[in-house]
Amino acid sequence: MPQLYDIFKTHPQISTDTRKVEAGSIFFALKGANFDGNTFAQQALELGAAYVVVDDESVASDDPRVILVDDVLTSLQALAREHRAQLAIPILAITGSNGKTTTKELTRCVLALSYKIYATQGNLNNHIGVPLTLLSMDGSIDLGIVEMGASAQEEIALLCSIAEPNYGIITNIGRAHLEGFNGEQGIKKGKGELFDYLAQHAGGAFVLEEDQTLTAMADKRESLEQIRYSKAIAEGVKHNLVGEYNSFNIAAAIAIGRHFNIDNNEINSAIENYNPDNNRSQRVVTKHNTLIMDCYNANPSSMWASINNFIGESADGREAKIMILGDMLELGDWSQEEHRKIIDLAMKQQDMVTFFVGSEFGKEVCKELSDHSAKQIEGPSTRHFTSSQELKEHLMHYPINDRLILIKGSRSIGLESVIEALS
Repeated sequence: MPQLYDIFKTHPQISTDTRKVEAGSIFFALKGANFDGNTFAQQALELGAAYVVVDDESVASDDPRVILVDDVLTSLQALAREHRAQLAIPILAITGSNGKTTTKELTRCVLALSYKIYATQGNLNNHIGVPLTLLSMDGSIDLGIVEMGASAQEEIALLCSIAEPNYGIITNIGRAHLEGFNGEQGIKKGKGELFDYLAQHAGGAFVLEEDQTLTAMADKRESLEQIRYSKAIAEGVKHNLVGEYNSFNIAAAIAIGRHFNIDNNEINSAIENYNPDNNRSQRVVTKHNTLIMDCYNANPSSMWASINNFIGESADGREAKIMILGDMLELGDWSQEEHRKIIDLAMKQQDMVTFFVGSEFGKEVCKELSDHSAKQIEGPSTRHFTSSQELKEHLMHYPINDRLILIKGSRSIGLESVIEALS
């Protein structure tokens, strides 16, 4: 690895996709379920990569620019570990079932007032994304923020072994990725791996006082340094996020900012000036409707919170309210039960139309709505659509106007594609 790290110091740009190869970068030929980066190694060199890292002997050659390793992914992770050690800066890790990205973005805005910050970009929060995040940091960075996502136990432990965080926060423990974690206790254990790492390495954890699950988890790790904070510190702070549940994310950013000696007035100003632009908690006023776009991801906990918040909202000057709800994925044996709960909650709203999208909702909605009524109603009415494309086509034929609309679903359902038809 020292040899590869020496190369990285001269060529500090990493590429994993030949469609985005940068001149002078190191291309890592990663494998996926439907692709093998080894087959693109030569193309990466032709596109300007300085080196390619491969693990297939059939594509290796005498070309000194081709580096053959046992496994490309573990080599990428090892390179990131070495670089993280050389950085010698504080790293804050953020995980949890909901609110990770919003908390990360708010915290980034707050800490950037006094520090040179690098934070996870987009959704680069897994076993590939975290190494890429660390390798994007250079000597000018004062403090790094690393978002950590996981869908099974031992994944957070792996990410911690790479990022070696000094501080961490678990936003909450919710009902997400139930299939991979094998239930709620598995979620608690998996997310708790962040607390385990911090406790073992003299790190500090930001812990929400009002969350009994998190405080109990923290108390069980006796050597864990706890930095307690209350949701109350978010009261009265102006912001542009939709939903009362975002007060927890705001409180976390305030607590972290205060710990790192940011002036309270400056913290409040940074939060007030943050505008979400990633389909998370966004309120967008269009020519015809007002949209609450929260379609980047969904699980039972976040779906329940979003719907209940939406139910309690006024129509914001619009004539009525509509919900567009997409499938919640990776729930395994819990899928039917969790989708049924959401359907029951939505159907109780007698004065509100709901459009359900996706096959998981379809299995349950069809028990409530006959196929005849779903096909014959020409206009806004509670019904089911097999896909976002089908819903979009419906909306093009039967436009919706003057409505406040909640759009919530798992990312792969693609609900963002219907926004054009509602604008």
